[in-house]
Amino acid sequence: MSSIAVVVLAAGAGTRMKSTKPKVMHELGGRPMICHLLASVGELSPEKVVVVTAPKMESVQRAVAPAEIAIQQEALGTGHAVAAALPALRGFAGDVLILYGDTPLIETATLRRMIEKRRASETCAAVVLGFEPDDPAEYGRLVTDAAGNLTEIVEFADATPEQKAIGLCNSGVMAISGGHLESLISAIDNRNAKGEYYLTDLVGLAIGRGLTCAFVRGAETELLGVNNRAQLAEAEKIAQMRWRASAMRDGATLIDPEQVWFSHDTKLGRDVVIEPGVFFGPGVRIGDNVRIKAFSHIEGATIGDAAQIGPFARLRPGADIAGEVKIGNFVEIKKSRLEQGAKVSHLSYIGDARVGAEANIGAGTITCNYDGYDKFVTDIGAGAFVGSNTALVAPVKIGDGAIIGAGSTITKDVAADALAIERAPEAQKPGWAARFRALKQKVVK
Repeated sequence: MSSIAVVVLAAGAGTRMKSTKPKVMHELGGRPMICHLLASVGELSPEKVVVVTAPKMESVQRAVAPAEIAIQQEALGTGHAVAAALPALRGFAGDVLILYGDTPLIETATLRRMIEKRRASETCAAVVLGFEPDDPAEYGRLVTDAAGNLTEIVEFADATPEQKAIGLCNSGVMAISGGHLESLISAIDNRNAKGEYYLTDLVGLAIGRGLTCAFVRGAETELLGVNNRAQLAEAEKIAQMRWRASAMRDGATLIDPEQVWFSHDTKLGRDVVIEPGVFFGPGVRIGDNVRIKAFSHIEGATIGDAAQIGPFARLRPGADIAGEVKIGNFVEIKKSRLEQGAKVSHLSYIGDARVGAEANIGAGTITCNYDGYDKFVTDIGAGAFVGSNTALVAPVKIGDGAIIGAGSTITKDVAADALAIERAPEAQKPGWAARFRALKQKVVK
């Protein structure tokens, strides 16, 4: 797979997305779709990657760095877009893959097959990736001869009834010999109804010079082009199916796979059990023998071996959960380290904190970490016990083994093994409740 260059066409504004964001920057699994494509390409170790954008697409240029950028000043067709990349490819004689930033699901193995097919014959100028959809609709058709060579790409509008009956369709993806690329692209003209330069004309030009062209087949699911929000949702569905299947192959149990949503970079250990309704945002790492209970939302978090999370838990970025920790229902953790065996079983918020090993945090505990301007740290020692409905006003430190009485608001450091209680004196007025009800009933009458 040496001597490969890649050109990614990404200049489309995506007007059908109804968005101010460039089309290729819309996300699948928390990552722009063009970055999914570049990840697949990266496995080929290409010598050069050139991304063709329109002017003023700085967000795309940042996302694809360190790829080289070529600017297509006017939208004059796919052949014109590839021509914009030619200066960056001058002198390159290997194989050039032409890909599309809005086709993010193509697999590396398919790209390898295209390169191998192109290299199988010295006369082969280009290999086109075809597919056979259930409904060919208005895709261009790949016309082949009896020997299986590609002879023509016919646009649907120009196809004869016999050609429209062909099930093999054009994806637009090509592998082209670098030695022929510049001369073939330069020969494409715009003598057509739209006045555009079509990359598909390259096949006819190559054959006219005595060269050959070929094709390989890809799966329809790989070649979904994303042009609108509905297609974006369909691409997300396909990506999620792949990630779920991969997780289960690698030793995770998904009780109901279709109700688990992964990010592109979710990493799971072995014997992880994930219950329905769990959502993973980017940056999640999970150890072995972890159970994620139903309806939990986890992003930017690390979870150690044998921890239990949820149900209805939220782990926000910076949550660092050690082994055998228990995070219960309606608990939110943000930018905090929970050490081995700590427990936060229900109805609590722990932010900007350290919770020591085997510490127990009671229901309704809040770390008051924000004063409207700055964030402050709460440090809870190993083996500490924090009673229910406690407010820990940061910055504050709770020593190892300390006990905090339920209902306390703690504003000062608590020494190790101390008991801290902060409550207003309780006052009782005998008979008051009965007199109150009698008065209210009298008023109602």
